[in-house]
Amino acid sequence: MSTALILIDIQNDYFANGRMELVGSMEAAGAAALLLKAFRQAGWPVFHIQHVSMQPGASFFLPNTKGSEIHHSVAPLPEETIITKHFPNSFRETDLLEKLRRVEVDSILFCGMMTSMCVDATVRAAFDQGFTCTVAQDACATLNLSFDGETIPARHVHGSFLAAMGAVYAKIRATDDILDGISVNKG
Repeated sequence: MSTALILIDIQNDYFANGRMELVGSMEAAGAAALLLKAFRQAGWPVFHIQHVSMQPGASFFLPNTKGSEIHHSVAPLPEETIITKHFPNSFRETDLLEKLRRVEVDSILFCGMMTSMCVDATVRAAFDQGFTCTVAQDACATLNLSFDGETIPARHVHGSFLAAMGAVYAKIRATDDILDGISVNKG
């Protein structure tokens, strides 16, 4: 059995000049790129998730737009799997589960965007499918949200969702700690 890296929705619309810029997207993408490089060097499975909005009235990740393309910092290699999804949960109406089972993955390292939406939905679904899950806390990003007339800063949204996932669904770790573990396993 092995560990796979799943990069969720690290797409152009979440960056500066995109249609839904997130707080800390560049920093998160930089950390994700380090994880991607380590997985490639180790020869471990990598899965890129790309959201394409098909809902009426969608305003970002629109089909065939620059904004829906995967960000250059984590651009897939030709041999890497890209899963196209249309819902927050990367398993819903995709062949992600089948592809993970085919390469005998039992644990998954997640990074991506948004912590409070697609990362959360996908991690919970993976846990429900029996995978051991880890989230790279600094390789994820989100945005400010509003609730009951109050703006909740992205930092608090991010922390709250990671705390909730960490209670049951996943280990929450920093990229540097994860990279240290990968180099020990390779060495």
